[in-house]
Amino acid sequence: MPQLHIETPYVESHTLSQKLNKNIWLKLDALQPCGSFKARGMAAACQDFVAKGATSFVSSSGGNAGLAVAWAGRLLKVPVTVVVPESTKQRAKDLIAAEGAKVIVHGESWVEAHGLATQMAQDGGALLHPFENPVTWAGHATIVAEMAQQGAKPDAVVLSVGGGGLLIGVAQGLDNVGWSDVPILAVETEGAASLHGSRIANNHITLDKITTIATTLGAKQVSPTAWELVKSGRATTQLVTDAQTVAACAGFLDDHRILVEPACGAALAAVLNESDFLADKQTIAVIVCGGAGITLDQLNRWNSEFSSLAEKQTY
Repeated sequence: MPQLHIETPYVESHTLSQKLNKNIWLKLDALQPCGSFKARGMAAACQDFVAKGATSFVSSSGGNAGLAVAWAGRLLKVPVTVVVPESTKQRAKDLIAAEGAKVIVHGESWVEAHGLATQMAQDGGALLHPFENPVTWAGHATIVAEMAQQGAKPDAVVLSVGGGGLLIGVAQGLDNVGWSDVPILAVETEGAASLHGSRIANNHITLDKITTIATTLGAKQVSPTAWELVKSGRATTQLVTDAQTVAACAGFLDDHRILVEPACGAALAAVLNESDFLADKQTIAVIVCGGAGITLDQLNRWNSEFSSLAEKQTY
């Protein structure tokens, strides 16, 4: 089957490069048809299931993975049901439904939503896990295959982490193109730091709850494979605040005219706030993973809320 995702630009950001006195390259997967990098891995998994005889899909998602499955299902003419947690933004739910998928809201977090999706799949339908599938990882690895053809080899790759599928795919992609020496900075927001918390505890932890506005990063526990990448030193972690992610999203919209959600803004925030890990790195690639669960109005409200909070904390 032909691939469903599109090749996206990998370009140097003159604006960010000037601000930081470094060479900042952007892999713009926010431009995928469904709005995020999930188009790669989830579509690949959908095609794999169809080749094996699947006639319907069930997905659990915080938003973007479910939207990618709904989009792929429409193109493949396969019915889709997506189970999302209560924290999923209405915008994301509307976009999933607009692709023709059935949307079910269940549970406080993705864990509960995934539990219901798993039960539903037992009655028929292929279960599309948002981040635990080698086929999905291979789909995400195409990001790096494109980068190797399009532009500079980076000294580091910066990306956001939810469940860890993107991290795993990028690590595999770097190996595939002979860039295994390129380190990865995996960024989470405070309130969704299951990978960073695991690194600090030196143990694969599970969070009690998700408390960040970056709800699509809301996996209480990352993939064991993602944890092994950090445990082995192949990748390291960084924390940013919700306020920093919102500021990064607003700045990115001003500089590059692309609206991304806080889950994506986390990676941008680590770069803009000059992470210590990047201090000796001159050429830095940022995976602009996108995210469809945001509107300009929502970003402006968050910006106003965090600005007001900062002003109050000054006194």
